[in-house]
Amino acid sequence: MGHLRQQHFILLFLLLLSHTFACAMALAEGAPTKVVLGTATKGGGFQLFGSHLAEVINSVDSSLVVEAIATKGSKQNLPFLEQGKIDIGQVEGNAARQALDGVGRAKADLKVLSVMYPNPGMFVVRGDSTYKTIEDLKGKPIAFGTRASGLRILVNDVLDGLGLNPERDFGQVILNKAAEGPLLVLDKKVEALWGAGIGWPGFVKVSNGPAGSHFIAPTDMQITKILVKHPHLKRMSIPAGTYKGQEKQIDSIGLWSLILVKPGLPDAIVYRLARAIHRGEAALAKRLKQGQYTRAQNTVAQVPAALLHPGAASYFREVGLLH
Repeated sequence: MGHLRQQHFILLFLLLLSHTFACAMALAEGAPTKVVLGTATKGGGFQLFGSHLAEVINSVDSSLVVEAIATKGSKQNLPFLEQGKIDIGQVEGNAARQALDGVGRAKADLKVLSVMYPNPGMFVVRGDSTYKTIEDLKGKPIAFGTRASGLRILVNDVLDGLGLNPERDFGQVILNKAAEGPLLVLDKKVEALWGAGIGWPGFVKVSNGPAGSHFIAPTDMQITKILVKHPHLKRMSIPAGTYKGQEKQIDSIGLWSLILVKPGLPDAIVYRLARAIHRGEAALAKRLKQGQYTRAQNTVAQVPAALLHPGAASYFREVGLLH
């Protein structure tokens, strides 16, 4: 009799445990998972991209609520990720490389969720400007971005490869917010603005101004020279017609920007994020020119497998992109 009673209690316990687990699962499924995405200052390319990416993910997967927040940029997103202040963060390629490779610092314990888009760097000047080359800009007031922007790492490498320095050879202007840069060019308070990427808001603003714009990038010989000193950079191009009045392709140099994941974010959440970005590729491409590059196929092609977050890698294997 005692044996039967013991079995009864065990069965009852298992039923209660099963019920509790089912209720917990239902509660979890009913409450969307919040994910905080660090972007950059308002008016810049990262903030624009991040807001659209968050909306696309949220529309694709109702179990996720991605909140895009403004930050000071790549250099702030990196410590924010390491400290767990944000869950995922957008980081310019050069800043990401330094952190992931441990250049000038300890290696960051961060993994990649997805690529964003390639960032070929160049200067934009007003269309009525007579400047044609980087040498023409020497000694002139130039807006080089915000202090925490990864684009300043890129320009430092580009100019260093040519034996130049922003502070020594130019009238370097550091911005408080990315949105200030194009306004300074349009108001003729600076002669050029350094930036990078496809559909970059600063370039769009200047190009749509009353005088239009033209762009100054390193020449082919200069790119070759830069690559000798900074071989981590890659040749990249901005397609013709990307900006108003831009009739020809512009060849330059840069790296892909990345979305990185904080340590400890569960694989299951990163899996769902990777899946939502993949399923939302067409929608993001319709929203932004640069969105056409945010593809799972590009992530697998551009990011070493060892740097992929396990959750993202699991999804890429499931859909046959990673072996």
